[in-house]
Amino acid sequence: MTTAQTPELDVQPSPLALLLLGREADPKSERGVECPGDLPSPSDPDLVERARAAKEKLGDKVFVLGHHYQRDEVIQFADVTGDSFKLARDAAARPEAEYIVFCGVHFMAESADILTSDDQKVVLPDLAAGCSMADMATAEQVAECWDVLTEAGIAEQVVPVSYMNSSADIKAFTGKHGGTICTSSNAKRALDWAFGQGEPSATKVLFLPDQHLGRNTAVRDMGMSLDDCVVYNPHKPNGGLTAEELRAAKMILWRGHCSVHGRFSLESVDDVRARIPGVNVLVHPECRHEVVAAADYVGSTEYIIKALEAAPAGSKWAIGTELNLVRRLANRFAPEGKEIVFLDRTVCFCSTMNRIDLPHLVWALESLAEGNLVNRIEVDKETEAFAKLALERMLALP
Repeated sequence: MTTAQTPELDVQPSPLALLLLGREADPKSERGVECPGDLPSPSDPDLVERARAAKEKLGDKVFVLGHHYQRDEVIQFADVTGDSFKLARDAAARPEAEYIVFCGVHFMAESADILTSDDQKVVLPDLAAGCSMADMATAEQVAECWDVLTEAGIAEQVVPVSYMNSSADIKAFTGKHGGTICTSSNAKRALDWAFGQGEPSATKVLFLPDQHLGRNTAVRDMGMSLDDCVVYNPHKPNGGLTAEELRAAKMILWRGHCSVHGRFSLESVDDVRARIPGVNVLVHPECRHEVVAAADYVGSTEYIIKALEAAPAGSKWAIGTELNLVRRLANRFAPEGKEIVFLDRTVCFCSTMNRIDLPHLVWALESLAEGNLVNRIEVDKETEAFAKLALERMLALP
């Protein structure tokens, strides 16, 4: 009897990219908080059984959500898996669950709290699981940007469109100023809606906080030119732009990016094509524009999964997204003869997503089973109201 071997993805960890799988801190993107009480030791051989026992004790009172980028050791305990918005909607569809344990990052747990009832409590197993992209746009910076747009005389023409990967404060700003939220799968529909809110030739979009998704959608999917896009840098006076540049632009892109997807390069694409003849390059739209332009296929996390499900046996794929997901897909489709490799040799786990490990999950579940509510994510009512308005506009998109 032979056992299947785990596919080798030919990647080498880099200290910056891996941050030791989330066991070190990145002060620029993580909140650096600690759990009250003692975490189980990561070497505890009973962690899996402890997690299972706590989850069984809680029964229907707990609903565990697992983002696609989570570690395998965590994802095995998820009741549902998916991308950030799918999971938030799944949480809202389970009103009988008193506790929503979100194995993801902070902005995802906020969205779940916004979309669930007041009686439900959202828990994030490690409060240090932030998102560097979401942290690249603060409420104060965006308010200052709006002042710049007002001084340039164009604020009334601007519709904000914010990516799901943003804080509740940014979602609330978006709702308050007549905008909508988007995901990587419906960004074009969101932009079509936004440009339809006024005179198409005069309307502009402020896209927050991921410049790459905004640019790729505008240029690749909507036929705009790169010249239609300008980048607003919150760390420069007036965003580093003149009033004339703002007035001439159709897309005002916030200077933010995903720390994982933003590291893929054109060289990565060229290298994998040279190493694997006939490979299909499939990347996430958070990648840089030149990477997206060089890829064969571009799409959201859910799109990537469905594309590989539909791929013929024997096909070869290089995937430009987070490594936990790529490894899981490589293992899943290896028996079908599909060769799936990571697009780059060195990058990269999402270090903050990897903060959610088995010790933190066990600690959270056991605490809830003992009647102790820990690490609750709760959005204040005013912020929730405006953020929910923006989310509901997205849900109403055709």
